[in-house]
Amino acid sequence: MSDPLDVVGTGSMVADRIFFPARIAGPEEKALLAPAQGAWVQERVGGVTLNHLGWARILGLRTGVFGKQADDAAGRFLRAGMRRLGIETSIDLGGSASAFAQIFVDPRGERVIYMARGATAELTPDEVDSVHRGFIERARIVTSEVSQAPLGVVRRTLEIARDAGALRVLDVDVPLADAVPALGSEEELQAVLGLADVLKPSLAALDGLVGGGSPAQRAEELGRKHGARAVALTCGAEGSVIWADGAVVRAPAARVEVRDTTGAGDAFLGGLLAALHRGLDWEAASLLGNACGGACCEQVGAFPDPPARARERVLELLAQLGGPALDWPELPGAGGEDALSRFLERAPDELARAAAGMDRAALEAAATLVLEAEAAGGRVHVTGIGKPEHVAHYAASLLSSTGTPASFLHGTEVTHGSVGQMRPGDVVIAISNSGTTRELIDAVEAVRGFGARVIAVTRDPASPLGARADRVLAVAVDHEGGPLGLAPRASILAQTLALQALSVVLQERRGFSAADYAARHPAGALGARSRSES
Repeated sequence: MSDPLDVVGTGSMVADRIFFPARIAGPEEKALLAPAQGAWVQERVGGVTLNHLGWARILGLRTGVFGKQADDAAGRFLRAGMRRLGIETSIDLGGSASAFAQIFVDPRGERVIYMARGATAELTPDEVDSVHRGFIERARIVTSEVSQAPLGVVRRTLEIARDAGALRVLDVDVPLADAVPALGSEEELQAVLGLADVLKPSLAALDGLVGGGSPAQRAEELGRKHGARAVALTCGAEGSVIWADGAVVRAPAARVEVRDTTGAGDAFLGGLLAALHRGLDWEAASLLGNACGGACCEQVGAFPDPPARARERVLELLAQLGGPALDWPELPGAGGEDALSRFLERAPDELARAAAGMDRAALEAAATLVLEAEAAGGRVHVTGIGKPEHVAHYAASLLSSTGTPASFLHGTEVTHGSVGQMRPGDVVIAISNSGTTRELIDAVEAVRGFGARVIAVTRDPASPLGARADRVLAVAVDHEGGPLGLAPRASILAQTLALQALSVVLQERRGFSAADYAARHPAGALGARSRSES
């Protein structure tokens, strides 16, 4: 028999695409996007169920998730995130498409979310029985949600958990009007509410379920109405309220600088699950949940990634709130998965995220700048400092071999005479992840003073490099990979990808043929192949 799991959940597993508008637009309005951390859009692991399982996992619980996805890019991205944290899975890949969401976060951290349920909506109660029953029966705590999963699936899951003697926790994330009939009937909703030992509704979800009053009064009414052991509410900056065993427990929110409130309630539930597993009292559970919610608000996205930083922040905030000092289990993956395995899993995710966020209009504009310069007799030079210098060598060679004559420009020697290889009207492609490298900024100022135009390849268009460029190819990664996460690894892959994409646009726009390629490759296997195809 497989080892037991502390928590198993089913429900939403969502690839979140997060955008950053200057403000949240209303009906018939338009609003501009502004890049955050150098990117117009960031992709994150998400979903009500997957989020709370992730936060419980970084606090040492053995967690698992089951459900349905597709073998598509979103599903692969989500499963890679689960593997990074060591979340066990029982997932059918026969769905039509994995779930995704579009999230818009304003500068205050407030957000709106549009969800596409995809394969989550296709799971059936019969499949819960026939495919996932054994997985559910391994768990001491079973969780689900009223958000994306069909109510019939949630009901069957909680019935199996009840019969197996597991504690049952339900996250009620949407109001009655959104749950019925989209997720099932009102009868099914009432049934799942009655099957839960612990309910965690959002404040909005209480509408239609109970009357008015204070959060504590509404929590008590919901708990007594459905026979729950406890009802937990998060109240933003006001902290949390838990009605449990006939008493009310209030706990303050952690003091944090809010970046994104997405998933703060999910993170709270992850902390609550860890507290339930550890047998903490409700006051300590509230404080741990609030610490998780606060840590979540400080990051972009709802899933705890990178896990070490998220866990460290949770424990800092727990101490700030006066919570219990406990011995926590070893961080998941710290002694099992090696650095190489983590890097080999993370690097493709970062590259896929960089590709998804590539601004095609910016690539076309950069290509136009190059072609216009060439038409006026200008040339292309590529430069960088440190590791990007090696990317510059490769990019100059690639561009030259595909129809755009280019030369390498040594970044630190520009201000010592090498600017003389330039002519007014030339184009310089300058590469820097941070966009703040002093030597490169000096070089760019020198070539601009010599009459050159500049294309920047950097994570942040608002950086000193981006501000000095005529065109910007913004390409960002979240994690470099490797034991320390410092040495340029994923960022180098992303920079290379951006310049390869530019070379593709240029090659296509100039109508570069196999015969043209052959003329530049008189030797080698590629030369022979291009001659045979020309």
